[in-house]
Amino acid sequence: MLSSASARYPFSKFPLFATCAFFLSSNSSITLKCHLHSHSPNPNSLKNAFASLNRMLNMRPPPSRRHINKILGSIVKMKHYPHVISLLAQAEFKGFTPDLFHLGILMNCYCHVGKMDFAFSTFGKIFKMGYQPSVVILTTLVKGLCFNQNVGKALDFFDDILAKGFQLNEVTYGALTNGLCKIGKTRSAIKLLQMMEKRSVKPNVVIYSTVVDALCKDGLVNDARNLYLEMIGHGISPDVVTYNSLIHGNCCMDQWKEGNELLSEMITKGIHPNVWTFNILVDALCKDGRIIEAQAVFARMVKSDERPDVVTYNCLINGYCLTNNIIAAKDVFSRMMKNGLAPDLVSYNILISAYFKIKMVDEAMDLYKELHSRNLVPNVVIYSCVIDGLLKSQRISCAQDIIHEMHDRGVHPNIITYSILLDAFCKWGHLDKAITLFKQIVNQGFQPNVKTYTILIDGLCKGGRLNDAWEIFQYLLAKGYQLNVHTYNAMVHGFCKEGLLDEAISLFYKMEENGCVPGSVTFNVVLRHVLLEKNEHDKASL
Repeated sequence: MLSSASARYPFSKFPLFATCAFFLSSNSSITLKCHLHSHSPNPNSLKNAFASLNRMLNMRPPPSRRHINKILGSIVKMKHYPHVISLLAQAEFKGFTPDLFHLGILMNCYCHVGKMDFAFSTFGKIFKMGYQPSVVILTTLVKGLCFNQNVGKALDFFDDILAKGFQLNEVTYGALTNGLCKIGKTRSAIKLLQMMEKRSVKPNVVIYSTVVDALCKDGLVNDARNLYLEMIGHGISPDVVTYNSLIHGNCCMDQWKEGNELLSEMITKGIHPNVWTFNILVDALCKDGRIIEAQAVFARMVKSDERPDVVTYNCLINGYCLTNNIIAAKDVFSRMMKNGLAPDLVSYNILISAYFKIKMVDEAMDLYKELHSRNLVPNVVIYSCVIDGLLKSQRISCAQDIIHEMHDRGVHPNIITYSILLDAFCKWGHLDKAITLFKQIVNQGFQPNVKTYTILIDGLCKGGRLNDAWEIFQYLLAKGYQLNVHTYNAMVHGFCKEGLLDEAISLFYKMEENGCVPGSVTFNVVLRHVLLEKNEHDKASL
């Protein structure tokens, strides 16, 4: 039975307690919320749970399975899956014979700790003991494979059990649909929807909403809308999650009218928008510079008795900062605190970044110091922002202090932090230090992105080390990097600076061949050198 699944996940030849002995723990003290039979004490820790189970297994006659199930059920609800595995191992070692319910629990726990081989070994044990797996058990394995990023194997297993005549329900299909959508296989998820109809399994609102959301994230808003209409046509009412996905999809495509219509439609249908619904609209409008419309949505949110949260305020703060209205942004920041909401790291990062952008360094640092007074520990994003702002403001010693603080707090730099430092070294002409830092970045296991490479290429070109820059540039082309206009601009400018106009013009044309459209900066660099410096009128006209 289920031979292909068995081949991929061979059944264990060892006793259950041997395969999971490594999960045993006797030092845990996590409170349990379960009620046992009156003759056994209420355990208030995992240690007591082990002791209670041992006492019950030694009773003659043994207690009913219901008491054991209460212990296991409580630990499963608290998501202490390894402890359930070890408890069942001890129980079997004591002579307790697990039934289908216990084996299902064990499989579920193995799936959650990523031990799919053990899960399928337990699945094989179900057949050896003469049981037939329920749809819940089959769904557990499908979910487990998807949860552990094995969606392809989940599909194989799904096909296998269908071929063997097992009946699956909408929960099984939903688990697989969700797995497919998460890895970008939206079209396969739609085919699964169609398969459900053929097998007389009715998709529920969760499955439809999952696929609608995936289509919207893929930019296929019209397809999402059509699926939404199909869903209604099949008598399934959309919920707030469905509408949120559609509103977000429309906003991403600048379809504001459609987004507002959906908001009105859901209210008309008696579906109350939640805070996420309003946050989607406020965020999208702010990022598009429509701050007045965003304020109108915010007012509508308050009027509908939906209390704005920190995310809502952060969206507004960011919107004002994007329009360089730092005074209004700070006003929203203050209003948020007056309304009893504590700003988070995102709130501070938005404002600190905005202050640095308009060269209000002292104000930015005052906010940074305020973080500490609120017992908020800066993350790598904020540290990177502050270091960047201080370096660009020529406050080198302050930047060094922040770097030391970051190190002392155990916050590890990321590729953005290193790129900021690399940019500073290049702009100051410390090219040897820049190259040394770049080598350290690679040696520490970071993968430099195109922006990092562009910073180095630009610095080398401006520092007169054109050959080194060109070597890196050719390496990127050979490795298939998708270079942007900034990378090409740096190299073109380097050639022009050294008087290598033919090479510059050749690279200028290569940009378009590689699908990178030259910008105004590119044209200005080439024309300035060709026309003004070399007086090459023919080349300039071309």
